[in-house]
Amino acid sequence: MNITFSNQKYFSSQQVNDLYTSVKWIVYTNDLPKLLRAISKSDLVISAWNGEELVGLIRALTDEETIAYIQDILVFPAYHKQGVGSQLIRRMLAELKGIRQIVLMTDQGEASLPLHDWYRSFGFKSLEDWGTIGFAILDIGEAEATM
Repeated sequence: MNITFSNQKYFSSQQVNDLYTSVKWIVYTNDLPKLLRAISKSDLVISAWNGEELVGLIRALTDEETIAYIQDILVFPAYHKQGVGSQLIRRMLAELKGIRQIVLMTDQGEASLPLHDWYRSFGFKSLEDWGTIGFAILDIGEAEATM
């Protein structure tokens, strides 16, 4: 297997749909045009390829000085445990070197616990470890309804 990496931001609908669906991120694929626009508007995108097949992707939003937010990191299940995800995150962290704060959010459930350890292996800490708490609005419509 010869995995190559690219900083391209534009992919076919089918490539993106196949990748996101493979990891069951169907909330994203329910509005595929929106997802494609989001990827293209991301500040940094690194993709992993096996020939013409998109097998992994990581993307981030950043001001390039003080903060970066890693939005997605996903790898086709057939390529799990083969170092593709590790290469993606290492390459992204190299691109973000010198930025004061790098943020990544993930699921809290039992099934995600191995991922938590994996993120920690790259130097990420839980917000609790920093003595902080995070807040998010996941649907602005819901937030407006409470105002």
